[in-house]
Amino acid sequence: MAGGVDDFRSLTGPQKASILMLSLGEEHSSKIFSLMDDEEIREISVIMANLGTINSNVVERLFVEFADAISGTGSLVGSYESTERLLLKSLGKDRVGVIMEELRGPAGRTMWDKLSNVNEQVLANYLKNEYPQTVAVILSKITPSHASRVLSLLPESFAMEVIMRILRIEAIQKDVLDDVEQTLRNEFMSNLARTARRDSHELVADVFNNLDRNTENRFMAALEERNRESAERIKALMFTFEDLTRIDAQGIQTLLRHAEKDKLGMALKGASDPIKDLFFKNMSQRAGKMLREDIDAMGAVRLRDVDEAQAAIVMQAKELSNSGEIVIAEGGAEEELIY
Repeated sequence: MAGGVDDFRSLTGPQKASILMLSLGEEHSSKIFSLMDDEEIREISVIMANLGTINSNVVERLFVEFADAISGTGSLVGSYESTERLLLKSLGKDRVGVIMEELRGPAGRTMWDKLSNVNEQVLANYLKNEYPQTVAVILSKITPSHASRVLSLLPESFAMEVIMRILRIEAIQKDVLDDVEQTLRNEFMSNLARTARRDSHELVADVFNNLDRNTENRFMAALEERNRESAERIKALMFTFEDLTRIDAQGIQTLLRHAEKDKLGMALKGASDPIKDLFFKNMSQRAGKMLREDIDAMGAVRLRDVDEAQAAIVMQAKELSNSGEIVIAEGGAEEELIY
């Protein structure tokens, strides 16, 4: 393969995976590598190093195949249940239980680590139906910062009952703790995994969001020809730099405090006038003047650099939205913000 890749039909599965990883760029590929074991990383790395020049048509066909495969209803779909059934045919029940717990649960080595990574609203909704003593045991085992957020979301009278029991907690017997862990594992974590599955169209929308503009347009056009309904759903789910108009003034000010100034300047260099106005009117006159001067001083810039900067700002906005620091209005006329 050292001479290059020109024939899509001759590609093996690992070769397709390697090309996909190269196409996503360092930042996103590194996140995927972190989820692989050493043997998988070695196999992909060897193939990547020997691919040579890859024809652009091959890359385009690969992405269209990928998008079509995971958004088409007739595709082979892997699930937790089918994976568990397959593992039970070759591994013992106890070992499969441990593996599936790791797959289903949030990140963390122990049950209490995992609980500390569960959204506080989700955890509070579950705990408000439990006995106060059980909730006291659970909150005493997770991180204090997370416990405080969960406690603040519980009904006040119930929260006070929990607090009084935490104050009276002494050494918790191992069998009691084991019972609580088992209940959490069997009821809460398994239900959480079933409800937290990601829609395949959301996955493709995120992948498309991280492509450069020209590649995204090519793949979207090709997908529209193959499956217009899926293409429209993916378009609706994508969040682009221009969609930052769905953030209110306070949110834009929060984003400005977190955004890297050099990336913001590069992003605004290629932005539309409404987006530029949105940022500048939420900055002080002095800061706006300095940023405008920085943008003018850039001269001509590569479209790729603008795309990367805009993607970084969008990613920052999503992280702030996920943490509740800003609110991104849903699409649609009824959610449009008026300034």
